[in-house]
Amino acid sequence: MSIRQILLAIAGLGTLCTNLVVAQDKDKDNKTAHVWSYDGSHGPSHWGDLNPEFSACKAGHQQSPIDIGQHQKADLPSIEFDYKRSPLHIIDNGHTVMINYAPGSFIRVGGKQYELKQFHFHRPSEEKINGKTFEMEVHLVHADTDGKLAVVAILLNKGSDNALVHELWNDLPKEKEEEEAPEQVQIDLTQLLPANLGYYTFPGSLTTPPCSENVTWFVLKQPVTITGTEIARFSSLYHNNARPVQPLDGRMVLENK
Repeated sequence: MSIRQILLAIAGLGTLCTNLVVAQDKDKDNKTAHVWSYDGSHGPSHWGDLNPEFSACKAGHQQSPIDIGQHQKADLPSIEFDYKRSPLHIIDNGHTVMINYAPGSFIRVGGKQYELKQFHFHRPSEEKINGKTFEMEVHLVHADTDGKLAVVAILLNKGSDNALVHELWNDLPKEKEEEEAPEQVQIDLTQLLPANLGYYTFPGSLTTPPCSENVTWFVLKQPVTITGTEIARFSSLYHNNARPVQPLDGRMVLENK
């Protein structure tokens, strides 16, 4: 079974079950190169022309990421994180480092529940805050029982060590597209959450092809720190795997009070 099939089976949600399933878009027989990238003729400005399935990358009106500038404070529900420990399943999929999470971990927001499927990293941050770019960003990808996605974004800045990132980098796969599952290694994603869980929220899209919309975004306001060494380690693999910010096109960004 291919990595693409494994991911689809884990999520059980069709082609939208994770942010990067379609990123595994390669010919299963001859293993040709990925059809999109972050630079050159297959870079973000060309994604919408590479495949008819990627048309939203060019024609969509609720595209992510965005620069969070003007926003409105609102009486929004808190994000309730109910994350369990998970065996480590880590893969360098050719576009990022991604960790597939075991079933049974959720967020709940205003009566809606979304199960955590995977999380992955971008450098630099894809979201900006008032024009500011952060060193890195983590996307925690969730889905409800109808297949609707919710992504929690955590901004990363240089500072003190993060125990979870430290563990992940110790177990980085040696080969691309080969998932590693070190025996007896368990991870706890709560170690990556900031103390303050205040957030911005807006309707958006996947930030990789096919750029599908109707994704609910929650961007945590308080960044988390990782060391310069940890940033450099990821940069040695992916020095720039961030899609440029996209137009708001009339969307309103809300901030919880």
